[in-house]
Parts: sequence; C-alpha cells; structure tokens
Amino acid sequence: MHPSHGRATPDPVTAVLPSAAALPPDRVPPDRRAAVRPYDEMHDDAGRPRPTHARLAAALDALGADGLASRARQRDAYLDRHGITFSLSGRERPLPLDLVPRIIDAADWRALAAGVVQRITALERFLADVYGSREVLADGVVPTSLVTTSAHFHRAAFGIEPPNGVRIHVAGIDVVRDEEGQFCVLEDNLRNPSGVSYVLENRRTLAHVVPEVFVGHRVRQVAAYPDRLLAALRAAAPDGLSDPTVVVLTPGVHNSAHFEHAFLARRMGVELVEGRDLYVRGNHLFMRTTQGSRPVHVLYRRIDDDFLDPLHFRPESVLGVPGLLNAARAGHVAIANGVGNGVADDKAIYPLVPDLVRYYLGEEPILPNVPTYDLTDHDQRAHVLERLDQMVVKPVDGSGGHGLVIGPQATDAQLAQVAAAVRADPRGWIAQRVVTFSTSPTVVDASGRLAPRHVDLRPFAVNDGTQVHVLPGGLSRVALPEGSLVVNSSQGGGSKDTWVLLDDEGGGVSPDALDAEAAFWVDGVVAPPARAGTRRADAPVMHADRIRQQSQQQQQARHEQDLPGQPPCPRRRDAGEPGSAAVAAAPAALAASGALAASGASGASGEASC
Repeated sequence: MHPSHGRATPDPVTAVLPSAAALPPDRVPPDRRAAVRPYDEMHDDAGRPRPTHARLAAALDALGADGLASRARQRDAYLDRHGITFSLSGRERPLPLDLVPRIIDAADWRALAAGVVQRITALERFLADVYGSREVLADGVVPTSLVTTSAHFHRAAFGIEPPNGVRIHVAGIDVVRDEEGQFCVLEDNLRNPSGVSYVLENRRTLAHVVPEVFVGHRVRQVAAYPDRLLAALRAAAPDGLSDPTVVVLTPGVHNSAHFEHAFLARRMGVELVEGRDLYVRGNHLFMRTTQGSRPVHVLYRRIDDDFLDPLHFRPESVLGVPGLLNAARAGHVAIANGVGNGVADDKAIYPLVPDLVRYYLGEEPILPNVPTYDLTDHDQRAHVLERLDQMVVKPVDGSGGHGLVIGPQATDAQLAQVAAAVRADPRGWIAQRVVTFSTSPTVVDASGRLAPRHVDLRPFAVNDGTQVHVLPGGLSRVALPEGSLVVNSSQGGGSKDTWVLLDDEGGGVSPDALDAEAAFWVDGVVAPPARAGTRRADAPVMHADRIRQQSQQQQQARHEQDLPGQPPCPRRRDAGEPGSAAVAAAPAALAASGALAASGASGASGEASC
C-alpha cells in the first residue's frame, strides 16, 4: 500500500488580481496599476536583451520593421504553397506563425524536461491504478467520486492491459512562465494532444524565411520526432511480433487537425486510415487494402473515446471500429493513447497531481501547479464566488479555450452566468488565480512592428515503455490580441518556433543544416529510421454527411455548450480535436461494406486543442 496524502488546499491569499497589462484600463484597480508586470523573456528589468537573446535582438534590429514585413509576406506564401494550414470556423487558413523565435536556455530546459518526465510518470501510474487495484482511491489520495463522475472515466477500459504497460504514449503538458519567470503547469493533455506537426513545420518555415536569426545559436533539433513516435508505437505492439503494423486512425478530412494526422502518417511511413478501412474479426483488428486484408497491431487513434467503438460507446458513431475494445482486451492490438486516459487530465484531477507525484514517486514535484480551487469544497467555492472578478473559471471538460471566463475581463452578466453555473454544478468547474503569462516580442501587424505578447508552451513527450523522451522545445502559442491571455489557435492565437539551446554560450549552426536536422533529444538517442510508406489513392467518400457531422462534432460540441450563459456541457460528451485527418484509400465496394465506426477528442477531449 502507498502512504496516503491529504488534499492540498490553495491559500486564499494567493488568489490575487492579474497585472494591469492583462486588464482593460477601466477595470484596473487603483492599488494594482503599478503592481506585478509579466516576465519579459527577451529583456531584463533595465530593458537590455538577456545574454541568451542578444544575438537574436541584433538580428531583429538589422532586419527592421520593413524587413520583417517583407519576410512575413514570404512566410505566408511559403505556408500557403506547402499547405501548412489549420481549420478555424470551417475555413482552412495558413498557420499564424510569428517570425520571432522563442529561446529557452539549456539550464531552464533541463529542469522543465525533468518536471515533464516526472509528471507523466506519476500520471501513468495513476491510470494503471485507477483501472486496476485502485489503491489511490482506497488510500484517500483521490476521492472516488471525483474519478467516477469524470466524463472520461470509462468502465469499458477495465481489463485492457497495454502490452508494454504504457497508456500515455504521447503527452502534451501545457506550461506557462509566471511573473517571476518560474515555469508552472497549466494543464495536462493525455488523450490526443495536437500541435506537434506545427513544431516541426515552424522550424522549417523559419529556416527558409529568416535564416539569419539562426546565426550564432546552437539550437537543439526537432526533426526526429516522427521516428521517435514510430519507435514508441512499435514498442507498444503485442509480444512476439518482429514487424508490427502501425496505422494512424483519423476522423476524416473534415476534422480541424487533418493536416497533422496526414503529416505524422506520412513522416512515420505508415497508413492513414478511417474507421471504415478497419474491421474486427475473431478479436483481431484488420485493415482493408486493395491487396486484401492486413492485420493491424498498433492503432494510433486521433479520435475521441466516445466515437471509438460503437459497441461500447456511442452506437451511432461511424468513425470508429465495432469490437475494437474487445480486440484490445484480448491483447491482440494496442491503442495509443489508451482508452480512458481522460480521467487523468480531467481539470478536476489537476489540483491533485502534485499529491500523485508524492504518492507514487516519493518525490517533491519539480513543476508546480497554478494555485487552483476545488469548487466541490464549500469553503473554497464560497471564497471564489465572493471574488469571481479576480479569478479564471474553467469548465473541467472545456478545451481550446472554450467556456473559459477571465474574471477581470468579464462583464457583470458573464460573471452572473458563470456563478449560476458553478452553483448548479460545482464538479463541472475549477477556478484559478489569474497568472500573467510571460511575454515575448511578436510581429503584431503588417508593418512589421514588434510588441510583447503573452505566450505559453506545450512540450511534447513520447513514452516507449522504458523512458519518457521530451521533444526539445515544443509548441509555443502566442495570444495575438494585445492584453489577451487566450493563446489557442481556435481563439485567434498564433505560434512561435521554440529554440532550446545546446548550451548557454551559443555557437554557430548553419541554417542549411536545418532541413536535414540531426536528432538531439533529451537523452541524445537517435530513433531508428521510419520505414517507407505505401502511397494510397484517394478514396471515394461514403456516408459523407454523417462522417462530416461526427468529425466536426468532436470539436464543436463543447464549444457550443460551454459558452457563458448556456448550460454547462454534459460531462459524458467529449469535445473535439483541434486537428483533422486525411482520407485513407479503399475501393468503393470495400468502403461501402465498412462497419460503423467511432471517434475521440482532447487537447483536451480526444485531441488537446492547440
């Protein structure tokens, strides 16, 4: 038995107002007008470039506003020409990539990566425990009711033992830098975190458009991620297979992360399939091909649990595969990420993650949480409701920034609506103090003008069963509107190329080398090369209306129900991916005979929205 730990209760004195920079001028309290400022990652308190940023600052000065404006036009043309897009409000548009990279020095990255590894290790053990012996519940570390009322706790996941013990094959941990420059965790994404394709494409694009900013910097490379991911997926295959078949399961071309699904399948050299391309027979999973059926051993799914298997979840789903969970329970196929992972990244579980680190690992957390209030606790709920205009309030099932209410920027009507929602369903919400994200210089208009904008960071980690590997850098998201703290691309945010320096001294690296990046990971190990993939023809569209509806439903359901003033989202409905997938090739006759399927979300939900 593990030693039990009590639940941490935030100190009310930590629930302070945000900095004046985050507030509209007419809402800034007089006693806060000269208070905390966000941490400036480029400049020190005297306005001088930090040592790690001096060469970058000089390169930006040399380019000037006109040069940056010209390069921005080149960037847009490059992204459009290469089809590097994301879907927003039903339209495909180029990824809003900023021209100014974000730099993290070697020492800061070592601590951040170690904290990410520690957190994922603890959450992996939590999932094995919750769907196994449940000691964490018996010892009172996590209340049983908190687990069983989670929308993403699935009893159908009991009895599914991953072949190599891994449920979190891919994770995205959202972190921010607070006013002191301290990294802290904002939320965990353990279902289908999205955005890693943009990490790789951001590096390629920046090297093509502004190669001079790389001069004088030794930047750790990111291009080996698909190889690392493929190695982890192959390691998850059932025992006794020398050459397991891995496929990427996508909801279809109507999903907003379509680019990423196709990108990863292509870079790993594996098939990109839809649910209609797969079927289960005798508790084995098969893929329909033009040359007959082929067994599938590892399914990297990018759809929500609720759509994954209509025999166990939503019976009307046409995106998943009937009988898939039975095949996984029989040990004949591995599903990545694991079914039911969402219980571990439920925002109501988030405040307890530091306790889980102590409980399972016997260590103090390396990365702190943002102080968070458990609204099922009467005293904490009363404290928050009295200070609602000083809090950030989030639905526990929200994703992509939808449903989030920032108290200092909310209207009185919005505050009244969210207060009523909290009183009606305390389990459905959490509250946090407003953390003023750090800022990074950003090109903010067509003239090439630079101005500070708030940023966060999503480091991606891959677990192969022997080690958790953290991609150096991750996806830095930037809130483009002045004063905004909402960085999600679905809410108008952009992204930055994130550099992790090899050392604190700098040193030269040729921009030409960036197109053929060597693999530098946390452990310095290079993954085996991906196998060549088979080119597939375009498939005919079957059940087009239902597929389009369910693909989009993943990302729209929670958005429609989580807006202030509307009923809280039912906790048994998963929100959708921020990403989308490509159409697999299957002959019309075979596709027409495909069985009904299902899908999942996160990035919350199946996909953690970027």
